[in-house]
Amino acid sequence: MSYQVFARKYRPRTFEDVLGQDHVVTTLRNAIEGDRLAHAYLFVGPRGTGKTSTARILAKALNCSNGPRLDFDPDEEICLEIAEGRSLDVLEIDGASNNGVEQVRELRETVNYAPASGRFKIYYIDEVHMLSTAAFNALLKTLEEPPPHVKFIFATTEPNKILPTIISRCQRFDLRPIPSEIIASHLQHIATEENVTLEQSAAWTIAKGAEGGMRDAQSMLDQLVAFCGEAITDRNVQDVFGFTSSETIAALTSSIFRRNTAESLSLVQAEANKGKDLTQLLSELANFLRALLIGRLSPDSTDVEVPADFWEQLGEHGKHLSDDRLLTVLDRLADADARMRRASNKQLHFEIALIRATQSLDEVRISDVVKALEKGAPPDSPPTTPEEPAATIPAPGDRPKAPEPLTDPGNTRRTSSRARKKRRDVENQLESLIEQAPEKRPEPAPQPDQTAPEAAPTATAPQSGDSPAAAEPPAQDSFYDDPLVHDALRIFKGKLKE
Repeated sequence: MSYQVFARKYRPRTFEDVLGQDHVVTTLRNAIEGDRLAHAYLFVGPRGTGKTSTARILAKALNCSNGPRLDFDPDEEICLEIAEGRSLDVLEIDGASNNGVEQVRELRETVNYAPASGRFKIYYIDEVHMLSTAAFNALLKTLEEPPPHVKFIFATTEPNKILPTIISRCQRFDLRPIPSEIIASHLQHIATEENVTLEQSAAWTIAKGAEGGMRDAQSMLDQLVAFCGEAITDRNVQDVFGFTSSETIAALTSSIFRRNTAESLSLVQAEANKGKDLTQLLSELANFLRALLIGRLSPDSTDVEVPADFWEQLGEHGKHLSDDRLLTVLDRLADADARMRRASNKQLHFEIALIRATQSLDEVRISDVVKALEKGAPPDSPPTTPEEPAATIPAPGDRPKAPEPLTDPGNTRRTSSRARKKRRDVENQLESLIEQAPEKRPEPAPQPDQTAPEAAPTATAPQSGDSPAAAEPPAQDSFYDDPLVHDALRIFKGKLKE
């Protein structure tokens, strides 16, 4: 017997063998048990998720001896004929090569003939979206009211290209990408059957690279067996298919969290020198950060497909990083992913994204500014200690004094460079905060007349002999003399606008 690739040798034969599509299998089983069979089915899903295999299993259940039934024997003759594509009652048609209206007209003529041996005459059209509009229109009437002995099964990866009038005449089943855990477990089963030693990390790397397609994963394992022999390691998978190790992804994530831009760029340069696909590297990094964010927001989520050792490699870095900062980093990487797919210099866009992602961790946000103004300290300065004197309101007649420094000179020098970098963003935010500040500050003291001599007498109530016009009017409340405004202007080196 000639050699069979793993994708054909381990193709599902019964409903129990279909992996990762429980919602489809359960519906089909209930329909067969309850004798509620539709005349047309549409299977939609990515490549390698089991559309053709499920269609053949459904055909076996319908045309097996004493069918339809679920407990059919996959080794009986009629089931073997269906599995091998040589049954006279189950016609498999390639929609890509038989997409004309003439082929559909021939199909319409043959539907009236009774099945040769089974109970139903089943037409399975793969890649049905390749049919022309005229072919779809020629199929409409037959599809809506076929003879009782005819069943249609369609499969496609692009349902948006199918006419809505066709979809409305079918029962649609959406096959989902198979989870990586299920793929990795099935690869271990195949390796055991083939007497091959497959590392768990290697199985996981293959499953992630297959992106939900079981057939792709089986083909990759087949290639690795031919390359490595009876022992497959994670390093072999990376060398053959250009995948990135979990250690590299964790190291790159850690360098971003530690604001070490130089280390991040060095890691990317090293991967580029190895010939790795940078688009795939960015995708794996984004998926890792996404899993970290989802794990924080929803610890019980089953959508986080990251092995436990990934978190161990990351260590303590990032645990104190807020969710909004992590979301900003993920947003920077997502923007770069869209640009890299259509750019010739992918490394340039990747490096720019890493620099922006690292810088975003130090950005001053409006919430940081509000908290700093409420506490009377810059965003990056330590909290005010009880020993520090509280700000006082100048009494009437006193010249306003320069506000006392809120931090020591050394700390001010450290934070001033950061403040200068963020001045452009903060100036616009500060203006709106100043407009809202009068509602929260205490009543300011009147400003003494700057032009009067220092020995000018204090204003008193007018005497009976004085005219009201001669009395000195009280000083106007000046918003710009508020100590809070002085503190803000000093901290952020701002300017007042009239």
